[in-house]
Amino acid sequence: MAWVYLLFAGLLEIVWAAAMKQSDGFTRLAPSIVTLVAMFASFGLLAIAMRSLPLGTAYMVWTGIGAVGAFAVGVLFLGEALSPLRIVAALLILSGMIAMKAAH
Repeated sequence: MAWVYLLFAGLLEIVWAAAMKQSDGFTRLAPSIVTLVAMFASFGLLAIAMRSLPLGTAYMVWTGIGAVGAFAVGVLFLGEALSPLRIVAALLILSGMIAMKAAH
């Protein structure tokens, strides 16, 4: 069950990162509120997952989900550049997450 909590924590990290971008430096109320609520929930779920997962594994997978997910949101919805090197970088993060999960 810890992995499920960790997955949802990572997905909420994507939500709060995207909402933070939309908050325009916390000058827009609705995205600012979404950022804070998603951030609180993400940290809470991460803390629950860490009850039974090692710190390094949980934190690495959580940040990896957030990093790769935020990259995808940026490319798919915000018009950010997609280059071969950025794809390779995202794949390296993803492969690190898979290796960390396999090593657990």
